[in-house]
Amino acid sequence: MITIASLIVFLAFYTLYYTSKRAALSYDFGFEKWMQKNPKQTKITGLILLVTAYAIWLFTQSLGGGTLMFFIQLMAIGSLIIILRPLKKVNSKALLTILILVALLELYYN
Repeated sequence: MITIASLIVFLAFYTLYYTSKRAALSYDFGFEKWMQKNPKQTKITGLILLVTAYAIWLFTQSLGGGTLMFFIQLMAIGSLIIILRPLKKVNSKALLTILILVALLELYYN
């Protein structure tokens, strides 16, 4: 569940990042062009994803712990996206590899 919440937080911040006018954006995928052309729908989607991730954190943790972990995760993932995306270090193969590795570790230790 924590891996799924992490993925949703990443997707939410990434969609909200692409609605920014000040960010250095690259268009490697078609959905990135769509996100830039439709900022209102993208912002709504990003906010819905953030609320969904927060609800997952509240479901898996308590109110205080879930809120704290959600904001820590949001700050960590947000800063990594802001730092690494303009350098083109964020790609789909690396993200998929990290996601699979973290999911396997989560399943193994639970």
